[in-house]
Amino acid sequence: MLQSCGPIAGANWMAAERSLSAIAGLTGAEIRLAAYYFTYFAYAGVLVPYFALYLEARGLGAPQIAFVLAMPQVARIFAPAFWGWVADRTQRPRAIVVFSAVALVVGYTVLFWVDAANGIALVMLALSIAAAGAMPIVESVALATLGAQSGRYGPVRLWGSVSFVVAVLLTGVWLDRAAPGSLLAIIWVLVLGVLAAACVLPPGPRRSATSQAAPRLWTVLRKPAVLALFAACFCMVVAHSALYAFYSIYLSHAGYSKTTIGVLWTLGVLAEIVVFVLLPRLMRRYSLRALLLGSFLAAGLRFVVIGWAVDWVLLLAAAQLLHAATFGVYHAASVAMVYREFAAAHQARGQALYSSISYGLGGAAGTLLAGWSWAALGAEWTFTISSVAGIAGAALVALRVRP
Repeated sequence: MLQSCGPIAGANWMAAERSLSAIAGLTGAEIRLAAYYFTYFAYAGVLVPYFALYLEARGLGAPQIAFVLAMPQVARIFAPAFWGWVADRTQRPRAIVVFSAVALVVGYTVLFWVDAANGIALVMLALSIAAAGAMPIVESVALATLGAQSGRYGPVRLWGSVSFVVAVLLTGVWLDRAAPGSLLAIIWVLVLGVLAAACVLPPGPRRSATSQAAPRLWTVLRKPAVLALFAACFCMVVAHSALYAFYSIYLSHAGYSKTTIGVLWTLGVLAEIVVFVLLPRLMRRYSLRALLLGSFLAAGLRFVVIGWAVDWVLLLAAAQLLHAATFGVYHAASVAMVYREFAAAHQARGQALYSSISYGLGGAAGTLLAGWSWAALGAEWTFTISSVAGIAGAALVALRVRP
């Protein structure tokens, strides 16, 4: 099962797994999934809040920063669908995730020798194409591994939120004492951890003979509820794009310290952790449609507050707590709904299409729109556009997505 990383790594992991299983209350397979989420989101906890500051320190302006940050989103438009197709055809999802982790290590190694904005963008595009299939595949493996216990997704996924919090806080404190240029070395070390965790992922279930009778992928995609779901998810990621691209710069220019910026990011993820702990109960009590609708309405409120209350730290903190809904509830309900709508034979492609349309197309469009509106309209109206995108997604869910 652990041939990807060799027998020594496998033996060490199995010993650690027994100890962690006793402490965390997770099964062996859940521990392996949690380890990947933990390492991947530690990396994301440095990249998402602070990479824009790194790019600004390298001399890039707002449109150039938006262009660089749009590259991973551009890759997500088409790359996850390709990797999902490969995973469904080969039934070797773990090998693809390992390959994606290798691509991250290689890509960030190359960035040590690249200075120009176009060069940075090209490297980010290349590594993102190679790595974009990993998370959708891991999500499909997680939900298939959990089976009927989909509520267990929360207790497994929360370890990614825990590591994100730790990474955001520690990096914020570090950047109050060190130059933003040091971020690249931190990221490089963290993606090595992602590679190690990828090697011990569960291999994923084999497709059964009954899955051959599943409806064709195109038949599923033509369902009005599926089209509305993907369109709403597109809107949600557009709504978050200004946050991910410019929130740290926004707060820094408003006079907040890097540590305070890290604390505000952390508040959102701490709220997200609470949601993941409560997820089994929430999914028993509310329909997926109700959970999605609530998350979109929360996004409409959250981003208008961020845009117009930057001088009120308590309001900013309250807006960050809404991350529990706008990401935690939204993401868990979305991946569960995709899992429900797509047959077993199309699971990897279903999650990949969700990633491509929302995080890919929505992320690219939203980031480029945010870069333009930030320069042309200012921060307040940029976040107002984000709020409108959230309300649009709520309308789609209310009118077209089935319970």
